[in-house]
Amino acid sequence: MTRRSPTQASGDAAEARALGFLVERGLRLVARNVASRLGEIDLVMRDGDTLVFVEVRSRARRDFGGAAASVGPDKQRRLRREAQRYLVASFGDRWPACRFDVCALEGTSIDWIRDAF
Repeated sequence: MTRRSPTQASGDAAEARALGFLVERGLRLVARNVASRLGEIDLVMRDGDTLVFVEVRSRARRDFGGAAASVGPDKQRRLRREAQRYLVASFGDRWPACRFDVCALEGTSIDWIRDAF
């Protein structure tokens, strides 16, 4: 097993919290940590017939705009590219309805932003 840095371990814990939060709200897990050279998607979930690509961001404090603000245009672009690669690999040219959500964790709270971008 690979040793995880404290930052990676914190990210893993945030991802697990977000996953539990979303499952409690009726979403179903499809995949975790979908990655290629194009980028990484933390969680791929199903919300009914919609495929949901979830970016999980965690911050201890709200400095610099907080966790949600850290998903800027460059990050969004990388997520879209990786989602397109995933969709082509998984569904060919017949993609399901999709959306991008953000789970922003700050302290003990989780802000679930549906259709974030």
